[in-house]
Amino acid sequence: MQHLLGYNLAQACIPSFAIYEEAIGGPLQLRQVEFTILVLVSSNENVTQKSLSLALDIAAPNLTVILDRLDRRGLVRRVRSETDRRAQHVQLTAKGRTLTRKATQAAEQMEDALLGQLSRAEQAMLFELLQKVATFRKPRSTRSAREDTAA
Repeated sequence: MQHLLGYNLAQACIPSFAIYEEAIGGPLQLRQVEFTILVLVSSNENVTQKSLSLALDIAAPNLTVILDRLDRRGLVRRVRSETDRRAQHVQLTAKGRTLTRKATQAAEQMEDALLGQLSRAEQAMLFELLQKVATFRKPRSTRSAREDTAA
């Protein structure tokens, strides 16, 4: 099994998920996908729901549920685009910016602990290789309906 990518990714996720829950999930009440959305919104001014859906490969209705949850917590707001009334921009509220900063600081410490056994060069190589593997991801628009429902 050591030669299987999926197995190795799953094994690497075990400590990662545990540390995430301890550092961010429990204390800040953020699911991993919620944290990812907050960071993406923080670093992409006036990002649209559609852009988030494509970037995260999350079906639009599922993303709406997640954004509704973040909205109820007062972390994000959705604003209609003035140039394209069909589009909604997702923005952080002041509360959302504060929580994103705290979560990002916790994530940096968490990753330092998780990756501490790797040299800087090994860390850079790991990220480079993971990004290469990620380039094989098919965009949602090219996946079949059957693949989409199985995901």
